[in-house]
Parts: sequence; structure tokens; C-alpha cells
Amino acid sequence: MAQKASLSVIYECRDFAAINKPAGLLTHPTPASGGEKTLIDAVLARYPEVRGVGDAPEIRPGIVHRLDRDTSGILIIARNDAFFHSFKALLTGHKVEKAYRALVWGKLPQKGIIEAPIGLKSGTIRRTVHTGGQKLIKPAVTAYRALKHLSYGGEPFTYAELMPKTGRTHQLRVHMASIGHPILGDRLYGGRYVKHSVFNIPRQMLHAYALQFEVRDGEVLRLEAPLPDDFRDVLKKLGQP
Repeated sequence: MAQKASLSVIYECRDFAAINKPAGLLTHPTPASGGEKTLIDAVLARYPEVRGVGDAPEIRPGIVHRLDRDTSGILIIARNDAFFHSFKALLTGHKVEKAYRALVWGKLPQKGIIEAPIGLKSGTIRRTVHTGGQKLIKPAVTAYRALKHLSYGGEPFTYAELMPKTGRTHQLRVHMASIGHPILGDRLYGGRYVKHSVFNIPRQMLHAYALQFEVRDGEVLRLEAPLPDDFRDVLKKLGQP
């Protein structure tokens, strides 16, 4: 589901820009992406000063955090090194509040916290909470709450808010699958649910909805990215206006 590089700006100032990344678009080039256009192409066209910013500007200029290719939503682009390092420190210190919207299989409990370390399965890109013999094991914490319980064709679903307290690769997808509520459309972690999906969904229904952090002394900024059309379409099929 590759897309052309595009840029939807939610907020911008001299220090950073907040972008609403569409699903299907890589954040930055990878060894396997070849000449595929990425979000960075559009970022550099609009913000050329980003070219030298970050800890690996030749690969991911201005990128402090990332979203999976098929996850949509809000992404911060640092426009100078000072902001890059200050925002990275906020992330490391768990001082950036993140909220995602997701559609998951089953009737999710009203709220809860998942505390389960995540490791990398040797020889794959899959992460898992079953960490015996795995590599790169790191602690991971996710809070969740059910926004609406829904159903379709006799199957229960939940429209949920997911709040990662750590920033591990695939964290939300792995954690939700680990408690038996995989994200709808997730082909990597959906397991048996993918095969009998009631929808023809080309990507996981996961959207980085909001970020909140302190931009200067005492001033807190909250940014939100509206749900994309494909997410809204699935919500409508489930009876959520």
C-alpha cells in the first residue's frame, strides 16, 4: 500500500513541525525501500533546513520518533538540533504523553495496564512478550481504555484509546495481541483473526491521535491529528457515527 510522499501539517513553529502521516508511507528510507518515496522527501522539500538535523541526518533528518508504515497519525519533525535533543530528552524521560486510537477485536475491558517486556524473535522482524531466548528484551508498558464497544456480523469489537508509557517497536500491536485483542487489520500480529476478518482492511487500524508535552517553561502544548478516512469508514461499518 505504498503512497507518494505527502505532507499534512498540523502545527509548525521555528523549532518543529507536527505532521499527520498517512498510512502506507514510510517515515524515512530503509535498506529495503530502494527508491521509494518517503515522508522525509516531502519534509525536505518544505523544510530544507532539516537536512542536517538529528543523530543520523543522512538517513532520517529531523526524525526524533517514528511510526510504522501502516500506522497513521501525528509525528514530530525537529527543525533544528537544539529542539531535536530537547524533545529526545522529553521522550527518554517519559514526559511526552501519547494517545493512539485503535480498533481491536473482542470486548476490551473498560481500562487496564499491560506491563510486559518485549523482545525480538531471532531472524524475524516480529516482536513478542514471550521473551525466553529472544533478543533485545526491553521493558514495555501500555495503558488502555475502551471508548466504545461495537459489533458487526456477530463479532465484538472495541474502539479504544491506547497510551504507550514506553516507546518500543510495534509495542501497541504486540501488547494488544498478547491480551487476546489484536488490532483489526494487523497482518503481522493478528494471528487467526486476520483470516476471518469481516472487513477487507489493507492495514492495521491504529492512529497516533495526540501528543502532549511542555514546549517552554510552564507552557504545555497538545496536538491532535484527525482520524483518516479509512479509519472513519470502518467505524461507520461498525455502527459508530
